[in-house]
Amino acid sequence: MIRFQNVTKTFRRARILDGIDLQVGLGERVALIGSNGAGKTTLIRCLLGEYVHDGAVLIDGRDPRRERTEVLGMIGFVPQLPPPLKMPVGQLIDFSAALCGTPPKRIHELALRLGLDLDGILKRPFVKLSGGMKQKLLIAIALGRDAKVLVMDEPAANLDPQARKIFFELLAERASSATMLISSHRINEVSSLVNRVVELDMGKVVLDDSVADDVALSGMLSARVTSRRPEPALAKALALWEFRALDADQTQWEGMVAGPDRLRFLGMVSRYVSVVSHVSVSEVEP
Repeated sequence: MIRFQNVTKTFRRARILDGIDLQVGLGERVALIGSNGAGKTTLIRCLLGEYVHDGAVLIDGRDPRRERTEVLGMIGFVPQLPPPLKMPVGQLIDFSAALCGTPPKRIHELALRLGLDLDGILKRPFVKLSGGMKQKLLIAIALGRDAKVLVMDEPAANLDPQARKIFFELLAERASSATMLISSHRINEVSSLVNRVVELDMGKVVLDDSVADDVALSGMLSARVTSRRPEPALAKALALWEFRALDADQTQWEGMVAGPDRLRFLGMVSRYVSVVSHVSVSEVEP
């Protein structure tokens, strides 16, 4: 369904994406994780045909830049930052609904499930809404269409806890009918929804792991890391995970990892494969 082939993107000599090779099949639900600046948003914008880049991007065999109208017709998209639209809310809903052949009522219903009653704000400019209201409306518009591909860039960032819970329930309802690419800092939020995790770091894929529906993604895990020699960078990284050194040389470390963060933790440790001699992760009995 989605294919990235040797995708490279450079801004003013800074390489943001560095030879990304990635395929996402029909029905896969992918969590795209990574720190700020890792390249997540740039990759998504290449997918949407917004950036010129080296390499190839295809959605269902179509080039999103050359066949932009056809491709965007297949996608439901929620951006990380809401666009500064001055269009009234009612007009935006009608326009979006007409564009994809969706009844406006459906968007209203989805917004209401998220806790946003649109009836009182239809004449208000979109740009005048609060951050949470904008996000709820954009989610309702994206999920209101029968899209084959759902692309979400930090979609829950401005949502209150209840709306966040409803949002992921709405995504779960679409799990069997759409391919999903969800960019998120919080892997624990999407761990029960996705079946694959891809981590970017400095424009490269550093982790690509299919997720099984098992207990490894819940609860807590006990982890131990041993290095061949003292390594300050590894020590600093483990300290950020609140690990404690077991020896004066700081070559043996022990700590706890939340189940949903298992993949992120292993991805971090893999960066120090040249010095790490042993890693063990075991589930802690509740």
